[in-house]
Amino acid sequence: MEDLTPAFLELVRRTATDLPPDVEAALVSAMDQEETGSAAHGVLTTILENVELARGNSTPICQDTGTPIFFVQYPQSMSTRKLRRQISAAVEQATKNTFLRPNAVDSITGINSGNNLGDDAFPTIHFEEIDGTSLIVDLILKGGGCENVSAQYSLPNSSLAAGRDLEGVRKVVLDAVLNAQGKGCAPGILGVAVGGDRGSSYVASKEALLRKVEDENSDPDLNDLENQLMEQTNLLGIGPMGLGGKSTVLGVKIKGMHRLPASFFVSVAYMCWAHRRRRMVIQGDEVAFD
Repeated sequence: MEDLTPAFLELVRRTATDLPPDVEAALVSAMDQEETGSAAHGVLTTILENVELARGNSTPICQDTGTPIFFVQYPQSMSTRKLRRQISAAVEQATKNTFLRPNAVDSITGINSGNNLGDDAFPTIHFEEIDGTSLIVDLILKGGGCENVSAQYSLPNSSLAAGRDLEGVRKVVLDAVLNAQGKGCAPGILGVAVGGDRGSSYVASKEALLRKVEDENSDPDLNDLENQLMEQTNLLGIGPMGLGGKSTVLGVKIKGMHRLPASFFVSVAYMCWAHRRRRMVIQGDEVAFD
């Protein structure tokens, strides 16, 4: 198996420094909806200037370069142990190159590893074997501020009058956004998982963030709920950075999962405006980035 470390390094660089076109377009659209001269319009204007500067200078979009979360779809011919070593080597080099800030802190000792490596949590890697010969790697860099306001609910929730149905899901997602206010660096993007156990639900909510902002859910019921939540979250008036305005959420992406009859979890992965997400596909000698 060839050394793919340089390709992984380029994936990290692009993710950290170059906001995806769909996210940037959503920010432009949000800015156009805000009143010129308002705090919301000013915040979004500054954000977009920062996005352009980061891209041009190949510097991090945000000072919190986040937890590197890799979703790796690999062919049978590849070794996950070797892929893990190469991804870790790329993350370490990206830290030396200042595309990433050293973020991996030992929770027991409080010591920062200095290279973004630590146990199996840094970087976080989810492997899935697939048919074919392509290697498909998605990377999300998820900052601490938006991670802190992510949430998980167990339905029914009596305080919110939320039952075990899509109406209950709607209520808890709105509650998560309302509780976040501006602390998650709004306008945010929501990844929502309905079902699963506590652990798989959290993972799936982040996996939902891999969808592009403008795409539609293949499940018509979930697609309707996504559109409903987009409208209702933006009526909350929280606005960019919690300063008020029409742009609180840029997108809502929901994934349904099977569950035990006794449990009904809803996980909300709140992503900040700096939705750093990239895909790399390697087929033979060809490397493509999206």
